[in-house]
Amino acid sequence: MAEDYPADGARPRRRGRKLLIGLFVLLLVVAGLLVVADRVAVGVAERMIADRVRQEITKQGAQSAEPGVEVAGTPFLTQVLDGRYQRITINLRDVQAPVEGDVVRLSVLDVDARNVRASLDTLRTGQGDIVADTVNGTGTISYDSLAALLNRPGLTLGEQNGKLAVTAPVDILGRKLTVSGTADVTVADNGAVALRFNDLDAAGLPNLPLARVLLNNYAKGISIDVPLPDLPFQLAVREVRPLPEGLAVTADAKNVPINSVS
Repeated sequence: MAEDYPADGARPRRRGRKLLIGLFVLLLVVAGLLVVADRVAVGVAERMIADRVRQEITKQGAQSAEPGVEVAGTPFLTQVLDGRYQRITINLRDVQAPVEGDVVRLSVLDVDARNVRASLDTLRTGQGDIVADTVNGTGTISYDSLAALLNRPGLTLGEQNGKLAVTAPVDILGRKLTVSGTADVTVADNGAVALRFNDLDAAGLPNLPLARVLLNNYAKGISIDVPLPDLPFQLAVREVRPLPEGLAVTADAKNVPINSVS
C-alpha cells in the first residue's frame, strides 16, 4: 500500500531543519578551530619575542627572570595579515644590570609597546625588526642597590611621606651619631637620578658651628647624581618617585625595535 505523506509537507521541513542544524554545528566547529589557531599563533609570537628579549638582555651583561610577553588584541591573525599590532606588553622581573662596577637591581620592569609593526615574514623567520611607535616603561629600583651606589657604610634608604629618606651612622667631633632626613629626587640632564639631601639632622649634634658644617659636608657628599644602567628598548628616564617598595622609575621612547634591546 502506498505511503501517505502529510499534505503540508512536514517531512521536507524536518529535513531542512536538520540541514540547518548541521550547518550551524559545522560553523561552530570551524569557528572553534579558528579560535584555537589564533591562540596558537599568539603563543608562537610571544615565545619568539621573549626569546629575542632574553638574548639581548644577556648581551647587555644584565640578568632577569624569564621575560613575560603578552600580545593583546583579537583576533590576532588579522593583525598578522595587517602587519600591525595594537599592544605588546613585556614583563621583566629581578633585573640586575651593571653600572660603574656595581649592580643596580630592579625588582620589576614593565614595558608597554603600542602600535607595533612587524611583517609576517619577520614572525615566520625571526629575522627583522618588530618596531613600536611608542614604548612606556615603569620599573622599581631597590633601595639597597641604590644605597650601595652611595658607598657609605651603614647608610640605608627608604620612603617617608612620599620623599626619599636616609639614615646613616656618622662620627662628628668624636661623637657617634645617627643622621636622618630626606632628599629631593629628580632626573638629571644625563638621565641619572639626582639626589639632593638638604634636610639632614642628628640627635645629640653638638651645638657648635663646626658640627653643623661637618653635617652639611656629609649631606653634600651623598648629594650626587647616581647613574642608571642602560634601560632596554632605548627607554629614557622621565620621572623618579620614592615608593615604599623602592624608587619608581618612569621612562619612554618612540620608534623602538622591541626585539632588539641593545
